Amino acid sequence: MTTKRLLEDAVTKILSKTEVRPEVGLILGSGLGVLAEEFERPVKIPYEEVPGFPVSTVEGHAGQLVFGYLHDVPVVAMQGRFHFYEGYSLKEVTFPVRVMRALGVASLLVTNAAGSINPSFSSGELMLIRDHLNVLGANPLIGKNIDEWGTRFPDMSSAYSQRLRTIARKGSAALTVPLQEGVYASVTGPSYETPAEVKMLQKLGADAVGMSTVPEVIVAVHSGMEVLGISCLSNMAAGIVDTPLSHEEVIHTTKRVQHDFLQLMKEIVKRIGEERR
Repeated sequence: MTTKRLLEDAVTKILSKTEVRPEVGLILGSGLGVLAEEFERPVKIPYEEVPGFPVSTVEGHAGQLVFGYLHDVPVVAMQGRFHFYEGYSLKEVTFPVRVMRALGVASLLVTNAAGSINPSFSSGELMLIRDHLNVLGANPLIGKNIDEWGTRFPDMSSAYSQRLRTIARKGSAALTVPLQEGVYASVTGPSYETPAEVKMLQKLGADAVGMSTVPEVIVAVHSGMEVLGISCLSNMAAGIVDTPLSHEEVIHTTKRVQHDFLQLMKEIVKRIGEERR
């Protein structure tokens, strides 16, 4: 089956299960899926019911689409994402972004749990993504381009919307939720980075490192969506501190900062909605 047909089938299936027509899409990273539990009038669709969707295999990822409303803004969230290291192609990893766009999503809010590379940042802080480094050695746009989905050579100079970042900064100030800002580097994983690799990423200009987000952002920009990215700095990267890294620490830290994360994300969606009205 062609990718275009698969997309049509996925959209048809989703529209048969919900009347929500989302304007804002959210991709919720490890331990951050709790935001979808805040939706009003939620409709949950397990990934296995949507044509073309892989199945999330990582702890902290529920594996379902959740439709509903936040501050009267129609939204859809991926409660759990897919990763390159799970063995999926980058086209499979980013297929849900294509589906969101086809459903009418104009603004995509991407979140993740990341290791802090910048020694002036602390575990448990939130970081607004200003730009990214693709260290995956691959790109989800490799292969035949479908022109109606986007241009062959998309401009990535403003991948993370200045308008949405301004909204996020105003929201964090109003809530007095601290918000760092920096560059996110995406690596393949699933092994954590070595201290030498962390030093390399520092020299390249990264402030945080993770194993997701960049492919989804590339496809979102290719599709004509506005993008906002926020990292939960769930641990200090290897070599910054001597503590061994673990996924358990990631989940523990994201739970610790859930309140700030929830308040900030809801405020951002609220302000996006107000600007559109």
